[in-house]
Amino acid sequence: MNKNALFCDGTSDYVIPAEPGIHEKVRLRFRTARDDAQEVCLISGGEALQMQKISSGEVFDYYETEVQLTDTMFVYYFRIKSESEELCYHRCGVSEHPVEYYNFRIMPGFSTPAWAKGAVMYQIFVDRFCNGDPSNDVEDGEYVYIGEPVCKVKDWNEFPAAMDIRRFHGGDLQGVLDKLDYLEELGVEVIYFNPLFVSPSNHKYDIQDYDYIDPHYGVIIEDGGEVLPEGEKDNTRATKYQKRTGDIRNLEASNRLFAKLVEEMHTRGMRVILDGVFNHCGSFNKWMDRERIYEPQPEYEKGAYVSAQSPYRDFFHFFDEREEAWPYNKNYDGWWGHDTLPKLNYEDSPTLEEYILNIGKKWVSPPYNADGWRLDVAADLGYSNEYNHIFWENFRKAVKSANPQALILAEHYGDPGEWLQGDEWDSVMNYDAFMEPLTWFLTGMEKHSDERRTDLWGNADNFVNTMNHFMASMLTPSLQVAMNELSNHDHSRFLTRTNHIVGRVAQLGSKAAEEGINLAVMREAVAVQMTWVGAPTVYYGDEAGVCGFTDPDSRRTYPWGQENRELVEFHKEMIRIHKREKPLRTGSLKMLSWSSNVLAYARFQEGEQIIVVLNNSKELKEVTIPVWQAEVPMKGKMERLMYSWEKSYTTERDIYLVEDGETVVNMGKHSVLIMKPVREMQVDEYGKESSSN
Repeated sequence: MNKNALFCDGTSDYVIPAEPGIHEKVRLRFRTARDDAQEVCLISGGEALQMQKISSGEVFDYYETEVQLTDTMFVYYFRIKSESEELCYHRCGVSEHPVEYYNFRIMPGFSTPAWAKGAVMYQIFVDRFCNGDPSNDVEDGEYVYIGEPVCKVKDWNEFPAAMDIRRFHGGDLQGVLDKLDYLEELGVEVIYFNPLFVSPSNHKYDIQDYDYIDPHYGVIIEDGGEVLPEGEKDNTRATKYQKRTGDIRNLEASNRLFAKLVEEMHTRGMRVILDGVFNHCGSFNKWMDRERIYEPQPEYEKGAYVSAQSPYRDFFHFFDEREEAWPYNKNYDGWWGHDTLPKLNYEDSPTLEEYILNIGKKWVSPPYNADGWRLDVAADLGYSNEYNHIFWENFRKAVKSANPQALILAEHYGDPGEWLQGDEWDSVMNYDAFMEPLTWFLTGMEKHSDERRTDLWGNADNFVNTMNHFMASMLTPSLQVAMNELSNHDHSRFLTRTNHIVGRVAQLGSKAAEEGINLAVMREAVAVQMTWVGAPTVYYGDEAGVCGFTDPDSRRTYPWGQENRELVEFHKEMIRIHKREKPLRTGSLKMLSWSSNVLAYARFQEGEQIIVVLNNSKELKEVTIPVWQAEVPMKGKMERLMYSWEKSYTTERDIYLVEDGETVVNMGKHSVLIMKPVREMQVDEYGKESSSN
């Protein structure tokens, strides 16, 4: 039996409809080599359903059967028999025996938003993107954060410091508005913002007020008060900060600016994803008020740190519940022991749960109309796994009731399968099934630049097996919207990983992150990012050549006026290809061949194919690619869409011949080639044009 011909997945070519509803009938297809199989059966729950051959082509036979779904997960695999052997086929391909973990799965009624499938996303760490309104900048000594006064960085291009969270460059939402033309020209379809809500840090993962956009990102129309005197570390005297972040006029004006930004983005056909930090808040939070920011402001209730009678007392878990522990009870649970990050105590407070569920609905509803949430450390929320799942089920219902087309993505490391059963998250930030395997293959580096593994560098078997394993933990609708990043705010910049330097900025210094980088490898990575299954997500500045070791060095400012223009243009071209070629949104993925430092794979859908070939070595390679496996005709031509090599790249058209279902290409050092079949126009007897290979 020709094992390479066997194929099925969860895309619309093989599951019809691709996202069936509850109790809906679905047609399932399977592909074999022509006249190669005696019998094809779909196996589910120990029962075998024989499939019928519905069509045959030059190379393949297609089998189909119809299944009546219920309201529960439908799990299945295929059994294929020939005269000489019997094989199984599951999410990871051919095997001699069933492998339950890799079974195909369909969850009736589960779908992910069509706009998010394969969408080009762009992550913005707001303080470092663009300063559009200097009047809202944090001032030197405006308040104290983690024991030291905050400061305003005067030089936009200054590198992050080793202790960077209290240093502000002034990026804001007006800056994003000012750069929408650039983002639209780049080809961005979705912006994912790191947290925007009131918060004392530059990363804002320690929320102070979930109801409002931080006026330092938004608008300060009512200013006043004083910064702290030099040497003062008591935030009860930080009256300027209290005014800026507590005055309702500033808060409401900032919310209006956000609504304006979203409206402008929607006008341009762009979407918005917010960062939801719901596992913990910050010690500045109005519910806790450890820093006593709100205590002097009579319009705010007393925080749980301040008073035992606080209405928010049960929002947190206090280890010392004696009344005499107040005022100023320091004995509360912080996430991972950090007292600056009080853990939210949902199990003991239905009021807190209801509040956060309403926050989830508020920001995806008018007048704000955000298009989804990215959920910070989502698997950590709550004090038990049981409650964690209950909360996210409720969160999904709440958000989808307000905006059925809202996207729910979670930060998660490891197998996310238990949250991706169709009733909690839509998908995840794709570390395990994208960022990590690709980084190991292309650079041999760990995603923090903390380790180098030469055994994984160029190891195609590891890449393919790891990708297959972790992709199998996700339903197809989840895969198609997974956030595929090369870099982000928590890890080193991918371009820095290409220099193979192990370490962090505190030991090595900022300049080391820029030494010995390899732009050709960066282009390889971008080409994979734009042609793999999922939503390619560019971390701001990656397209401009920004380097950096892991957090905080990866949070450098966007280098306006000092960009690597060639890399920016390469991103534009790759994004253009991604958006133009239909298979790159929701098409099937099939590995065609792989060996040391070499990968060849295809995306294909409804008779259209894209072929991608990488040579990640320092040597020239001749690569033979079995394009027939992607349903490319056995004889014909392929045209080049993109070729990147050691020195540069080109989008000039070139032709490659297909003979006996294979094409042979010569690959330069650190090169990537993207091509598709040539479809020549023919004119019939009535003068009507049609395409053929």
